[in-house]
Amino acid sequence: MPIDITMPALSPTMEEGKLAKWHVKEGDSVSSGDVIAEIETDKATMEVEAVDEGKIGKILVAEGTDNVKVNAVIAVLLQDGEEASAIGSAPAPKAEAPKSDAKADAGTVERADAATQTAPTAKADPAPAKSAPVANSNTGSSAPAKSAPAKSKGGRVFASPLAKRLAKEAGIDLAAISGTGPKGRVIKSDVEAAKSGKSPLKATASASAPSASAAPAAGMSKNQVMALYEEGTYDVVPNDGMRKVVAARLTESKQTVPHFYLTLDCKIDALMAAREQINASAPKGKDGKPAFKLSVNDFIMKAWAIALQRVPTANATWAGDSILYHKRSDVAVAVSVPGGLFTPVVKSCDTKTLREISEEVKDLATRAKSKKLAPHEYQGGSSSVSNLGMFGIKHFAAVINPPHGTILAVGAGEERVYPENGQIKIGQFMTATLSCDHRAVDGALGAEVLGVFKGLIENPVMMLA
Repeated sequence: MPIDITMPALSPTMEEGKLAKWHVKEGDSVSSGDVIAEIETDKATMEVEAVDEGKIGKILVAEGTDNVKVNAVIAVLLQDGEEASAIGSAPAPKAEAPKSDAKADAGTVERADAATQTAPTAKADPAPAKSAPVANSNTGSSAPAKSAPAKSKGGRVFASPLAKRLAKEAGIDLAAISGTGPKGRVIKSDVEAAKSGKSPLKATASASAPSASAAPAAGMSKNQVMALYEEGTYDVVPNDGMRKVVAARLTESKQTVPHFYLTLDCKIDALMAAREQINASAPKGKDGKPAFKLSVNDFIMKAWAIALQRVPTANATWAGDSILYHKRSDVAVAVSVPGGLFTPVVKSCDTKTLREISEEVKDLATRAKSKKLAPHEYQGGSSSVSNLGMFGIKHFAAVINPPHGTILAVGAGEERVYPENGQIKIGQFMTATLSCDHRAVDGALGAEVLGVFKGLIENPVMMLA
C-alpha cells in the first residue's frame, strides 16, 4: 500500500513551512535515513529523512512552495512491487490561494480548519485573534444556501481560515462582510473588498453599538496605512516568515504578559581589568592570532546564569495554572539576523567557563545567521540576555520572549563621574534593566536576583566561588 510522506513538524510550535528543495525525483529509490528534502521554517532550514524504504511514486508539492501546512501530504512512497497506478487521485495540498480565485481561497487549509466558525457577540467590538470566541461544528451542518448571506440563523459566520485571519488583522467584524464563497462562506477576496471599501459592510450589533469595555482593534490595516502616504514615495516589502513570527510573538507578549522593569547601574572597572588580563594570557597560534577573546557579554551571561541559581525562585516561567521553577540556568542570548531576531539557548550556562560560553555563543550566532540551528538549540530556556552596548545604547527595556519569565537588557559601558566618600571619582559603568513577568517574578524577587547579578559583575572573581 502506498505510504504518504507528510510535512513534518520540526518544532512543537510549527504550523507550516516552505518546501525549499527536493533531493529526490519521482522514480528514485530511497532507504530509511536518506535525505529526501529540505524544509525551511521561520527559524531554520532542516533536512528531512525518509522513514521507510521504497520508490518515490509522486511528488505533490513543488520546490519553493510556501505555507505548506504540517501533516499535509507532500509526496507518496511506493513499496516494493507497487506501481504508480496504486496512488490515489487526491489533489496536492494548497499553500495559499491566489487573490482572484474564490474557490481556491475557500479550500485553503480546508482539511485542518474547514469547520471553524466565529460567533459574533452583541456587546463587543471585533476582538484580537486570541479573544474571539470560536466554536467547532461538523462540516456537514446546516450551512446556508450558496446565495444566502454569510450570517446564518444561529448567529454564526462561515469563513475560510485565511479570511478569518485577514479580518482579524484588519479589525473587521466577519459578521459585517457578505460572503461570496461556496454556501455564502466569507473568503479572502470578500475581506479584501471590505478593507478597500469596494464592498460596503453590513450593520451588526457589534459594529453599530460598540461597548466601552470592548477589546481594542487589531491596528491599522495595510491599505489604511498606505492611504496615508503618497503613492510612489515608498517601497513595499512583504514580511517573510521570520518577521511575521517576531511580530506575532512580541505583540502577544506585550498584550498578555504583565511586564515591569527594574534598572540599576553596575561598576565594571574590575570586570574590564579581569577581561584584559584573561585575553592577554590567551595562547597565540602560528598566525599570531589569540586562541580566544572574551567579550563583556560572556561575563554578563555567566553572571546572570549564576544569579538565577542563587535566587532559584526567579528562575521561573509562567505555565497557566502553574509556575515552572527550573533546575538549570538555560539562558538565551538575543542575536540579530537579517530580517529578524534569534534567541539561541546556552544550556546550563552557570556550569560553563567563560571561554566555553564565548565559543558556544559565537557558534550559535554564526549558525543562526545562516538559519542552521536545530530546534532544540533555540527553544526552551527560562530567561534571556539582550545586549545593545556594542551599538552605543546606554539604556533600554527589552520585551520578554514567552515563555521566559525575565529578560536582562544591558547597555554600553562608559566612563562616568561618581562620588565616593566625599570625593569625585571616575569609573566605568553599565546600566542593566530587568524585565519581569509579574505573574512568575514579583518586584522584590526581581530586585533580589538583579542585586546578585550586580554583585557578580562588580566582583567577577566571585563567579568562581
